[in-house]
Amino acid sequence: MNARNIAVLAAFGSLAMLLGAFGFQYLGGMAPCKLCIWQRWPHGLAFAIGLLAIWLPNRRLYLLGGAVVLFGAIVAFYHGGIEQNWWEGPTSCTSQGVGGLSSADLMNQIMNAPLVRCDEIPWSMFGLSMAVWNGLISLGLAAGWLLAWRRG
Repeated sequence: MNARNIAVLAAFGSLAMLLGAFGFQYLGGMAPCKLCIWQRWPHGLAFAIGLLAIWLPNRRLYLLGGAVVLFGAIVAFYHGGIEQNWWEGPTSCTSQGVGGLSSADLMNQIMNAPLVRCDEIPWSMFGLSMAVWNGLISLGLAAGWLLAWRRG
């Protein structure tokens, strides 16, 4: 398989990931959290790079596609770590402690809490959350982009 075809295949893999995310959201009724939204952007950008690579095959585009999807994998694994309580997530996306808060501060925290929290696992398969699956698949897609770069 030539480099351009590999890159296009990786780009359509990102499109499939996006369609899957939208399917979970709109068909499955699973609203995304802030970090879930952040994970979608690299797939959208990788798909756009792949479309560009159809008309302008270029090793730099393949490297850029790989870097973008690799960044998405990093965000996904960061999110997975937050879900496992290995580290704190953004305060606008996770629960915060209530120790030492006044009643007004506590009420403010409750009223400004996100509807979907980033530190909860809404779906998992084989013990891995959706974020971790996204990270693993994104690593595979990044490998495809880098293979295209190497063959280009």
